[in-house]
Amino acid sequence: MKKQILQQHQLLLQDKIDVFRDMISGLTEDAQNDAKGSAGDKHETALSMMHIEQEKLNHKLKEILDQKAILDKIDASANHTKIALGSLVQANGMLLFISAALPKITIEDKTIIAVSPQSPLGSKLMGNEVGFEFEINSTRYKIQSIL
Repeated sequence: MKKQILQQHQLLLQDKIDVFRDMISGLTEDAQNDAKGSAGDKHETALSMMHIEQEKLNHKLKEILDQKAILDKIDASANHTKIALGSLVQANGMLLFISAALPKITIEDKTIIAVSPQSPLGSKLMGNEVGFEFEINSTRYKIQSIL
């Protein structure tokens, strides 16, 4: 199941990467085409706005590439006795995939929540074993299994 989770998250991120790269290249083309046929203040403002938008897209693209780099480090075939990057943890009936903060996905009618090891929940889970109990925001958690 971990392999399916990893593959689905990688596909999701690759789709986002492709979209952002297309948007960035579209803005680059627009800026080049605009530079050929315009002059004056309006032109400078339009180019400046395109540049700002391009910077925003580049920043978002970098965030997604960073998330992809985290996923690339995960060995889905590894079995863990202690929670580590790539562990699939069952706690309070939830399935938590220790990777990067990514959208929820559903596989085989099971909802999987991707949790970053740096998040409050992820940091409490890291390095612990089945049976460990802890509390976050007045909610008690108990690790039921590590897959």
